[in-house]
Amino acid sequence: MRTWVLPEYIEDILPPRAARIEQLRRDLLDLFVVHGFELVMPPMIEYLESLLTGAGHDLDLQTFKLVDQISGRMLGVRADIAPQVARIDAHLLNREGVTRLAYTGSVLQTLPRGMNRTREPLQIGAELYGHAGIESDIEIQRLMMKALSVAGVRDAYLDMGHVAVFRCLVRRAELDSEREAELFRAMQAKDVPALKSLARGLDRRTAAALVALPGLYGGPEILAAAGKALPNYPDIRAALASLEALSVRLRDVARIRCFDLAELRGYAYHSGVVFAAYAGGSASALALGGRYDEVGKSFGRARPATGFSMDLRELAQVSPGKAQRSAVLAPYAPRDALLERAVDALRGRGVVVIVDLPGHAGAREELGCDRRLAKRRGRWVVEKLK
Repeated sequence: MRTWVLPEYIEDILPPRAARIEQLRRDLLDLFVVHGFELVMPPMIEYLESLLTGAGHDLDLQTFKLVDQISGRMLGVRADIAPQVARIDAHLLNREGVTRLAYTGSVLQTLPRGMNRTREPLQIGAELYGHAGIESDIEIQRLMMKALSVAGVRDAYLDMGHVAVFRCLVRRAELDSEREAELFRAMQAKDVPALKSLARGLDRRTAAALVALPGLYGGPEILAAAGKALPNYPDIRAALASLEALSVRLRDVARIRCFDLAELRGYAYHSGVVFAAYAGGSASALALGGRYDEVGKSFGRARPATGFSMDLRELAQVSPGKAQRSAVLAPYAPRDALLERAVDALRGRGVVVIVDLPGHAGAREELGCDRRLAKRRGRWVVEKLK
């Protein structure tokens, strides 16, 4: 076996792609900071019970597990940073008002989330805690669309759902956890025959509503259709009103492609609106987010929360890369004080200067230099390389 071969769906990031990803990371963090989001850096590993608190079964399956050689307890390698940030808000910061936090770092997942996707996403995101109203949902989604714009994605659009609709129907039906899980799986697959079978025995309105959900998919007009097709329960009315308000308030920054009332992504984690951003050339979502008010409760301190995250690797693939920086070649002259000052001055202005070490004249093209420092009339000047 070749010792340099990496595991499946794990890869090195080489130049210039690494430079593009790093520039994206800096640009997005700068964007988050000017919007009032403070950077936090959770650890790569935690005790497993802490890492998975409130996260649901899906994240458990995606988490690599190992035994701590110091304590003997089970550790987990994080598969998602957002639950860690919720823990920081709940237990370390202990603020009463609105808290805005940003984060970035690698996560590790046991399986890729799709074909040609990595098991080591470079996650970046923003979370807002302490506010339960639609205003914070609007702030987060507007920030997400600005982030995509900063990354150079111009044709982004949103898909949106609201898990509270399905939650309300299940709660009204007083289903046990097993039957709820079966309904959830059928709803995710949009399997209408299975939904009809599972809804037998429920009251007529609830059964009809569950069967109708997969068909409630489309533009803003679908919200009016949902208002007629679904029971007039307060939670459902509130969910539809939230989606309607979002469609109006986001109109200047986002095109909402569809509302999908059967979209239950992160059902064990999210509690309200869920959303995903796509662009024309991408089959998978460039950003995912939603409201998850119940996670803080799982940590022992209930805090409303909403946020989104992105994978910098995938974002770099669809965003137009900036032109590669040019570089200046400097001769190797360690005792030339004038040359050293000229190099320092150029680097101080952000110019890349590469010293031409002895013995590699035949490989100079690999350095990517298009200019050089040359001594003319006692002064070091920059000139084009022939």
